[in-house]
Amino acid sequence: MFKVTDLASKDIINVADGRRLGPLKDLEIDAETGKVQALVLRNPEKYLRVFRRGKDVVIPWSRIKTIGLDAILVELPWDGLRQ
Repeated sequence: MFKVTDLASKDIINVADGRRLGPLKDLEIDAETGKVQALVLRNPEKYLRVFRRGKDVVIPWSRIKTIGLDAILVELPWDGLRQ
């Protein structure tokens, strides 16, 4: 188990290209189940425009590969594949 504040201090890295994606801004949580649905980041990277909501980048929970001590590894394809 981990706290949201623990997640906020971790680097978020795309394993597809090794890029740091930016800091965690928020989480999307399903109100009925209480489960985390997505990570929300601030990031102007244009290659992620498919996931953008305004200036925010939304990474679906299904794209998270692992949460380690110092980093969260996600897998976003080079072409910004839609969910």
